[in-house]
Amino acid sequence: MFLKDTTRRLRKRVRIRKKIHGTPERPRLSVFKSLNHIYAQLIDDTTGTTLAAASTLSKEIAEELKGVKGKVEKGRIVGKLLAKIATEKGITAAVFDRNGYPYHGKVKAVAEGAREGGLKF
Repeated sequence: MFLKDTTRRLRKRVRIRKKIHGTPERPRLSVFKSLNHIYAQLIDDTTGTTLAAASTLSKEIAEELKGVKGKVEKGRIVGKLLAKIATEKGITAAVFDRNGYPYHGKVKAVAEGAREGGLKF
């Protein structure tokens, strides 16, 4: 069962990546989620570099995450942190890459948090 679901997500990911491409002016906001954590990063695909990254393991939001219940709310906080880091680096717009996951729950919360923080998709 696990192998089947993972393979399905990876196939969707390939189809999505054919259409989505990040540039330095408008990088790709890629989301990855594990069972316990959520990770988000802004990627410039022309050079293959990560411009900004945030996760539930980031030290900047460790205190804020301690009082939060639920992974969806933690995803929103990660999105806000990523948007804050991006605006400090002069990035205002991005292309959202859900990485094969359904746009629901934690993935949607990261996108909404990034929008609240000032990023435009």
